This record gives sequence, C-alpha cells and structure tokens, in this order.
Amino acid sequence: MALVPAAADPLIGRGNHSTAEAIGLTAADAAALLGISESHFYCLHKTGRLGPLPVRMGRAVRWSRQELVEWFNAGSPPRSRWIAMRQGEKHNSSR
Repeated sequence: MALVPAAADPLIGRGNHSTAEAIGLTAADAAALLGISESHFYCLHKTGRLGPLPVRMGRAVRWSRQELVEWFNAGSPPRSRWIAMRQGEKHNSSR
C-alpha cells in the first residue's frame, strides 16, 4: 500500500497550519501520515526501526515528508538498511 500524495493527504485542515504543504513534519504529523500513534512513532525512532532521521532546526525537530513516503513505499526497512539503500542511490546516481 503506497502513501497518498499531499493533495489527498488526510492531514489537511489539522491545526492552524497547512501540513499538506509542509515538507517538515512534527512527530505527531508524521505519525498521522503513517497511520500510527505518536508513541509508536517515537518507539520506532528510538529502536532504529524508523528509517528516516529527523532534521533539527533550533529546538524544532522535523521529519521529511518526502523521505517518510519513500521509506514507507520501500517497505519500511530498519534505519541501518534504509541508510544503506539511500547511500547506494546517491552512489549510483553520481555515475
């Protein structure tokens, strides 16, 4: 099952910001995108089963919407495999 594009995103209308346009998602929004609870999202992150790493902007922590979708569509591999897959893509695209 592939994640839906932003135009059909179930997060539209949550809160006072447009998460459909946001490229960086909070843990709560990322969990909602994946259809899991926020506590389960943090558990996946803590144990290395969530592939994408967050980006820190000052005190704000955000996950890339694009990377979360790519990770999910790749079968949700654990972080170590996800990083290796991403490094392989970068290596192959530079040839």
